[in-house]
Amino acid sequence: MLTDHDELGAWLRLLCTPGIGPQSARQLLAAFGPPPAIWRQSPGAWQQVVGPRTAQAMGTAPEDFPALLQATWNWLQNDPVHRAVVTLGDADYPAALLQTEDPPCLLYAMGRVDQLPHLQATRALAVVGSRNPTPQGRLNAQAFAKSLAQSGFSVVSGLALGVDGAAHEGALEGAVAGQLATIAVVGTGLDRVYPKQHLGLAHRIAQHGLILSEYPLGSAPRAEHFPRRNRIISGLSQGTLVVEAALESGSLITARQALEQGREVFAIPGSIHSPQSKGCHALIRQGAKLVESAQDVLEELRVPDPFAQMPLALDTLPPETGLLALLGHDPVGLDALQARSGLDTARLQAELLDLELEGQVERLPGGLFQRLVRS
Repeated sequence: MLTDHDELGAWLRLLCTPGIGPQSARQLLAAFGPPPAIWRQSPGAWQQVVGPRTAQAMGTAPEDFPALLQATWNWLQNDPVHRAVVTLGDADYPAALLQTEDPPCLLYAMGRVDQLPHLQATRALAVVGSRNPTPQGRLNAQAFAKSLAQSGFSVVSGLALGVDGAAHEGALEGAVAGQLATIAVVGTGLDRVYPKQHLGLAHRIAQHGLILSEYPLGSAPRAEHFPRRNRIISGLSQGTLVVEAALESGSLITARQALEQGREVFAIPGSIHSPQSKGCHALIRQGAKLVESAQDVLEELRVPDPFAQMPLALDTLPPETGLLALLGHDPVGLDALQARSGLDTARLQAELLDLELEGQVERLPGGLFQRLVRS
C-alpha cells in the first residue's frame, strides 16, 4: 500500500500525464522500475519507450496534478484504516488480477482494506446483470448471492442499479460475521457514490466488504468507465454469473472478459418472451453453464454445498391453485388472465391485489403481471 507522499505523487503524476495509458505505463515500469525511478530518467530515455510526443508531455506535470495529489493524500490520511491505494508491484495487490491481460496500475480501496492481501485466497464469484431487471430477476440475483455468501464466497459486482444492487444486498444478508461479504468495483472515484440511490448500500459494503476503483478521486461516472471496469469484476472472480441481460448489455462484456481470462461463465435462463433473457440464452448457446440454483454453481466449481444435508421436501409444499396457478411464470396481461380464469374484471383485480400484497405477484409496466418465485 502507498504510505509515502512522494511515492504517491510519482504514481499519480505518471498516470495523469496526457498520452500515458495503462499499456504505456506498464512499458515504462518494465523499462525503468517504479515511478520514482521513471522520473529520474532523461527525456531521451522516456522517448525510447513511449515516443517523442508522450515523452514531451512527461516533461511537465499536468496542471491539475498538485490538487489531485493533495486531495488523494488527505483522503488517505483521514481514514488510513479503511482507505488504501495499492500499486501493481505491491504485495497487497490482488493476485487474481495479476493473471489478467490488463491489470490496473493503481487500485483505490475503501472498506475492509485489511483483506486486500487475502483476496488471492478468498473465493469470489461475480454476479452481474441488467440495470432494469424483471422482478423475478431481482429476486434471483439476491437469492443466488445470499446462497453463495453463505457458502463462503465473496460476491463481486458493480454497484449499479438492478441486478448489481440486488447481488450486493443478498451477499450482505448471507455473509457471516467477519466474512468479506461483497466487493463493489465502481466506475468513479471513491469520493463519489454512483448511482446516488446506492449511498446507503455503499456505506454497508464499506463496513462488511470492499469498494474498489482504478479511477482517481474526483472521477465522474463517464460512460466509457463502466465497460472498462468490468474486466476487474471478472478478473477478481473464479467465475461470472449473469442473472439477466439484454443482447446489448454490459453484462455480456463482463462474461466475454471472464472467458478471455479463463474463468467460468454461468447464466440463468428466463422466459423466451423477455428481452432481459436474450443475453443469457445467447451465452448458454455459446457454452455458458446453465444454472437454476446456487448449488449448480457450487457443483461446477466443485465446492461443497453447506446446505446439502438439508434437502427441500417438495412433497411438503402446498399445491398451486387458483389464480396463482393460472399466472404461469411469464408476464401476462389482464385480458389474457381474464380469458384463462373466466373471472369478471372486478373479482380478477381484487385477487391480483391480494397476491400483490402477499408478495406473490408483481405489477409490471404496460399492464402486465408476473408471478414471483422466491428461492
